[in-house]
Amino acid sequence: MSTTPTYSELRAQLATLTTEAFRPELADIDRLPTLDIARIMNGEDRTVPAAVAGQLPAIAAAIDATAARMARGGRLLYLGAGTAGRLGVLDASECPPTFNTDPAQVVGLIAGGPGAMVQAVEGAEDSRELAAADLTALGLTPDDTVVGISASGRTPYAVGAVEHARAHGALTIGLSCNADSALAAAAEHGIEIVTGPELLSGSTRLKAGTAQKLVLNMISTITMIRLGKTYGNLMVDVRASNDKLQARSRRIVALATGAPDERIEIALKAADGEVKTAVLMILSGIDDADEAERRLARTDGRLRAALEPSETP
Repeated sequence: MSTTPTYSELRAQLATLTTEAFRPELADIDRLPTLDIARIMNGEDRTVPAAVAGQLPAIAAAIDATAARMARGGRLLYLGAGTAGRLGVLDASECPPTFNTDPAQVVGLIAGGPGAMVQAVEGAEDSRELAAADLTALGLTPDDTVVGISASGRTPYAVGAVEHARAHGALTIGLSCNADSALAAAAEHGIEIVTGPELLSGSTRLKAGTAQKLVLNMISTITMIRLGKTYGNLMVDVRASNDKLQARSRRIVALATGAPDERIEIALKAADGEVKTAVLMILSGIDDADEAERRLARTDGRLRAALEPSETP
């Protein structure tokens, strides 16, 4: 059972975090012209990619391990509180339309439940037990990957998620923005993007939030690339759920094949709108969509592998 720190203990902990540090040189920022404040913020933001670059080997190792688990049927699960939790939910929600994943394959959980996306839930982030209960409700398995997200690296909900997941054999990643964090120490793969003190002291939705978004972009996107969800840099698994995406689907098929519009329309109609199937049909000269889908099934949906000569009927 976790022990809740006293306010004085918590204040002492926060004082050690670079994300919480006070910057006296910005104490009069509210007196500056708006353009000057915007320039300062822009300068601050430019430091974030360099901080991420320093952790690329750790990020790549975590992605390779994640892709290996997901190739076995595992899920990618993000857990965090506040801004960190919202960023996880955002990244997860973008995967079905972008990569045609099942909504249950990449999941974002925020401390306090869906309502916490728009309104803070008192005390939710302070509970390790709540994280364990949320993962249990999802039916956590050893093939799953759990990413705990916390700018401070000490948020009990995120740390508790990683501790519970690791104890049950799941792959664990701890993403924080402070060095030597409890979250990174608890995880198999610790990623610490040290972005330094914020423009507004302790407002980790700023540089820390930007850094977390960049890393989550990498984790989901590169994992999907490793799983064959793209063909080159084309989103061949895109789900055409609206007019814009339907137009994008046709453009992707055109870029991948160079085929005329009439041939693209015929292939997409036969493939029931599935971009990957249509591309394979055109590039391999297959008229039967079912045959193209069987070939893709034999290569676990990897279009490039399905185009290899060994897959020719």
